Amino acid sequence: MNPLYRNDRPGKLAKSWYVASTDIPAERPALYGQTQADVCIIGAGFTGLSAALHLARKGLDVVVLDAHRVGFGASGRNGGQVGSGYNMDQLALEKRCGVGNARLLWDLAEEAKADVRQNCASFAPDARYMPGVAHGAYRPSEAKAYADEAAHLNRHHDYDQITVLDRDEMADLVKSPLYRGGVLDMGAGHIHPLRYVFALARAAAEAGARIFDRSEVQQIIHGDPAELRTDNGRVKARHVIIAGNGYLPNIERKTAAKVMPINSFICATEPLGDRAATVLARDIAVADSKFVVNYYRMSEDKRFLFGGRESYSIGFPADISTALVVRMTKLFPQLQGVKLDYVWGGSLGITIPRLPAIQRIAPNVVSAGGFSGHGVALSGLAGKVMAEATAGQADRFDVMAALNVPSFPGGAAFRAPLLTLAMTWYSLRDKLGI
Repeated sequence: MNPLYRNDRPGKLAKSWYVASTDIPAERPALYGQTQADVCIIGAGFTGLSAALHLARKGLDVVVLDAHRVGFGASGRNGGQVGSGYNMDQLALEKRCGVGNARLLWDLAEEAKADVRQNCASFAPDARYMPGVAHGAYRPSEAKAYADEAAHLNRHHDYDQITVLDRDEMADLVKSPLYRGGVLDMGAGHIHPLRYVFALARAAAEAGARIFDRSEVQQIIHGDPAELRTDNGRVKARHVIIAGNGYLPNIERKTAAKVMPINSFICATEPLGDRAATVLARDIAVADSKFVVNYYRMSEDKRFLFGGRESYSIGFPADISTALVVRMTKLFPQLQGVKLDYVWGGSLGITIPRLPAIQRIAPNVVSAGGFSGHGVALSGLAGKVMAEATAGQADRFDVMAALNVPSFPGGAAFRAPLLTLAMTWYSLRDKLGI
């Protein structure tokens, strides 16, 4: 079933704490009739809006089409963590890509974080960028791997923002009895993602981009110009950027074959007040070493935002909260009995190697997705380098495209059952501690 509608009502934002704590702008009009543009972008999330902002600032005529509305998908629902690097450690990336290319990729990821910080400072202060992401390790071997990676980044990439924490230091910072050590990365951070995506949309529109809600692209007709057809309109454009990620219907086979939509879920507790300090000693975000990762932080009003429980079917389970609460209270027994005020889910895109799938579909069509849990920073960067490539400067786009992410065996038709088997195994490993 179309991932755009399986779990959501058309145009309705998720009932999340993010929505409850944001001044929601009016829905934009849908596209009706025919129009022309230099560039047409599919998807009004971090990727598409970043591309729109950069292109509009260059003076190009940009149209953005979203099937629902700005911020509807993962960009408005995620954990808000602005992480360093990729969902593959730098040592592994060097083995995959070579030392030189891996250094270029690291520098791009550093730029991605810097862009988020700068955007928050210049036009999205209400997104409240805060520095600090810790990573918790359940086993000594995982703690050592974190420490080795920190040392490598310091020695070979001049990155000195990571502090290695032993078991006691980790427990002082993140007050769970389960971690055996970890690291604190002060070069990473966290934001309110829905406020941030709305700010990106405002900035892109002020620069001249035309953004249309409720305008699902049904078909891309390749050519020069390309033509994009919605239920009620058509856009002829010299260039096309595909930025739908985990919510993209199967309208472009080459993108769908590489990017798999999966679901993740978040709960927000009642405000904890002084009890918040019994969970986290500082206003940081945290992720841990489980393959089916837990991620969490405190909100500005001291709610505990706890996410995880990945699901590899397209549909949400009937009961989201129970499994989340079990995971949360196992980590933090002191939260037993705490009331949940909000629970929500959303889809993200992953790839086989957990690296972004950046590709040129046709001479005038580019695509990006599959950020695999690192999308808050990397999706904006992908939009930026696709904008550069569209405007005629493809060097940085080519660096990311050289990741050469493989297609799922059997393409889009078989990606879900194959990945479900693999993820079931990794979930079992997490439970058994192997």
